[in-house]
Amino acid sequence: MKETKHISRSRAQESSAAIERMYITMRHLFNRGFYKPMGVSGDGLRESLLALRPEIYGNIGEEKVELNGLLYVIERLPIGIEQCRFINLTSDEGYSKSHFEAIVPPKRRRNCYRIDEEQMNVEITRGRSDIYDILTHLTFIFIESHKIKNRVLLDDGGEVSRDWLKLEQAVMQTKKLPLIEKEKAISHVANILGRTFEEVLDIYEAFGSEETPDRFLHVIYWLGKLAIEEVVDNNKRTITFSPVLRERLGHHIHGEIWATNIKEVLKTNNLLKRPIHVISANMHSVMNSIFATPLLKTKFKDKSDFYIYEELSKSGAKDIRSQVEELALKNGMISLPDTSGTNIDVQIFDTAKIDWGKTGFPKAALDETKPVIIVMDYAFGEQAYETIDELLKPYKKETLLNVASVSIMGKAGILEGGKGDIMIPTAHINEGTADNYFFENELKGAMFEGNDIAVFEGAMVTVLGTSLQNRDLLKFFHESTWGVIGLEMEGSYYQKAIQSASKIRKSVPHDIKVRYAYYASDNPLETGSTLASGGLGTTGVKPTYLITIKILEQIFNVK
Repeated sequence: MKETKHISRSRAQESSAAIERMYITMRHLFNRGFYKPMGVSGDGLRESLLALRPEIYGNIGEEKVELNGLLYVIERLPIGIEQCRFINLTSDEGYSKSHFEAIVPPKRRRNCYRIDEEQMNVEITRGRSDIYDILTHLTFIFIESHKIKNRVLLDDGGEVSRDWLKLEQAVMQTKKLPLIEKEKAISHVANILGRTFEEVLDIYEAFGSEETPDRFLHVIYWLGKLAIEEVVDNNKRTITFSPVLRERLGHHIHGEIWATNIKEVLKTNNLLKRPIHVISANMHSVMNSIFATPLLKTKFKDKSDFYIYEELSKSGAKDIRSQVEELALKNGMISLPDTSGTNIDVQIFDTAKIDWGKTGFPKAALDETKPVIIVMDYAFGEQAYETIDELLKPYKKETLLNVASVSIMGKAGILEGGKGDIMIPTAHINEGTADNYFFENELKGAMFEGNDIAVFEGAMVTVLGTSLQNRDLLKFFHESTWGVIGLEMEGSYYQKAIQSASKIRKSVPHDIKVRYAYYASDNPLETGSTLASGGLGTTGVKPTYLITIKILEQIFNVK
């Protein structure tokens, strides 16, 4: 009798299975309409996240509370959500017309509304990726809240430790804590979290703001308090999905409104028949690259262009930024702040109205057709397909758009190299399905050499969410024959929409050009270099502008 061979799975395979389980579980819970994250219905999500142990969530599998991961998540969730037992994910259902004030998280553009003491509504207008993002973040903070509960709850009757009582006293203070009281509270919190006094002190200020300098204490207290009440009083936290959200999701409702608004503006300004170049970037790099340096050269004498761009990027540079914007608006730029719910602002540049001698591209060689540039802010995950798919459709079904190129400049995680390096993809691979999109990228690595920035070329993987990234899986993608150089969230969705519009639906030219380039925001394979370790600061300015300038040089035929 043939002996059965024992086949064991690698950590990469286990991680891949955990991501797939999370993806399927989240879709199931969404279709169901509600679930209790720390109840039986939330078991699947919790177990998968703990099996995956994503890099961004650090010590999620250990008894001590993860501080960097907690800060990363709290910055992407609305202020006050830690106090809410009921979290309701909704579509755009008219709350902006109510007395409720929109709460926008510092690091995620989504409108949230505090309905009452117990309920927070979170508006989802950016597609499924937004739901995956928020559910993984919520699952993480609920797991952490139960770690806090485990360290302070002494028995089933609700008796708590002295450290917890002292924290409660500090949280009940309405004024900013004086230094001595703050340090006493930090000492008690350090015991509760299983962390050193120094570790807590180092991260304390990052949670706070001018209005709430001691927010760290409040976050820990409320997470622990609700977890204690779940066990002692059986008051389970609940996440619900509104019926309207479940009905609308996946139907491009916001993307269609967004794209139609852009085409209406093009029609009004007689730009619809001109060649169009779409650029997905931020709302400053294209405008600044064209107009900033000639305008500000006298102010910043003998300084390089990149020095000027860094000055423009600083938080206190509002005045000089508005000077550049004012000049751009007088020279053919149209600004379209978003009203569709996509949270994607747009700028339209009519190159026929630009005096090229007063720009950063005096050698621009444009033919008589004078192209139009549409700059769209970053999409989020699957939303990239919805927006580009709608934008490339004909206007009112009969007017085809002459889209000459689509250029994507974005942030991505790098698997070889460090923050601020540049990645030039040759293909996008979808995580999980291994669907792959090969394309001829107009940008080449050689174009970026000689600028003191490392450049990498190769395939990139489009992931379901940065919050699911696991070292073993990324190592497999990087070291196997896939040869992946980085990970991002939108590439394959953009390419899927561009391919279908140009090759199948024929709504844009068949020979449409594509450009993809990313700068590294983190290296998830390096300890201490994940997204949770902090932002890029000015490190991201040079690669951002270098990529933008190379894209514009191709559009403007600068040799």
